[in-house]
Amino acid sequence: SWWSNVELGPPDAILGITEAYKRDDNPQKINLGAGAYRDDNGKPYVLSCVNKASEIIKNEDMDKEYAGIAGIPNFTKAAAELAFDKGNDIQANELNATLQSISGTGALTIGAAFLRKFFPYGKTIYLPTPTWGNHGPIFKFAGLETKQYRYYDQKTCGFDAEGALADLKVMPERSIVLLHACAHNPTGVDPKPEHWHEISQVVKERKLFPFFDMAYQGFASGDIDRDAYAVRYFLKDNHQMALAQSFAKNMGLYGERCGAFTMVCESANEAKIVESQLKIIIRPMYSNPPINGARIAYLILQRPELREEWLVEVKSMADRIISMRNQLRANLAKEGSTRDWSHITNQIGMFCYTGLTAEQSERLIKEFSVYLTKDGRISIAGVTSRNVEYLAHAIHQVSK
Repeated sequence: SWWSNVELGPPDAILGITEAYKRDDNPQKINLGAGAYRDDNGKPYVLSCVNKASEIIKNEDMDKEYAGIAGIPNFTKAAAELAFDKGNDIQANELNATLQSISGTGALTIGAAFLRKFFPYGKTIYLPTPTWGNHGPIFKFAGLETKQYRYYDQKTCGFDAEGALADLKVMPERSIVLLHACAHNPTGVDPKPEHWHEISQVVKERKLFPFFDMAYQGFASGDIDRDAYAVRYFLKDNHQMALAQSFAKNMGLYGERCGAFTMVCESANEAKIVESQLKIIIRPMYSNPPINGARIAYLILQRPELREEWLVEVKSMADRIISMRNQLRANLAKEGSTRDWSHITNQIGMFCYTGLTAEQSERLIKEFSVYLTKDGRISIAGVTSRNVEYLAHAIHQVSK
């Protein structure tokens, strides 16, 4: 055979959890592995504003022609404005090259390919420890070297500000550093505003190039401005940057694969040149992006009545997650747990790093049919008012 030399690849860790969950016949089983929002009945949730935007697309009889290589202009303009705020100087002065991407993964991939080809200094990107499981493979596949900087403090289940700043200070000048804009995946641990001020200062002093991944704007706190704080502060502090955006979580457009990649440049002319090269990278990769999700997103962002409805809906999703964090912590106390679980409510976004060990996580799966990753990460989206007491009981049993 042509392919007898090909070895069987390892299964995807998250998909493996879902498969095991499906095979389990325990009626109390809980899947806390998958990173997709669920309502309080554990069901997928399609936003009302998304349905209305889909109706507009249908009623206006929009065609199915190709988008340009850079995507739909209405979408890229609206996506950049969402990140940078209305009336921002970046767009006013045409300093951004913003292109539609195949969700956040695609945005990171486009950015990684551009940096590999054109970044004029060391081709190393520093990632926080830990980081989203796909970050390393994306940057390595593009040909960049990946290194780590400290981020998560296992003792406090919080942000290791001291370690992160110390590592940033000794990075080689003109290195690339990846930063999670909000709702850090997988820990749910975010720097406070004062930490971002210090990080920005060090990034400037060390002449580092920031690459922000913003996959949860609006979904983290329920406030699109609060969640964009780090990105906007860095821009105010005169950093150029790369930015990846996803509309999977904040609009529930998971399968639509809707995202954007932006490079903020020194001048309008430089932005035009950068955009021309980004198009050259995209063309052999996938020619042009899908249109449906981008249409839905720009209709929601541009039409005032849909935007207002979206802001209410995205806040309700964020509030449900926050409520489940509060209920889980309260029920652990009710179970009689004497451990400090404050990190459950201090962390933010879809994921929670529980602080459970690999052994305790394994026990949760085997003894209680509670499915999670071995590092103790749980998706709060899988927690509901119906299963939160059982979950707290199970966690207490394996951690007491």
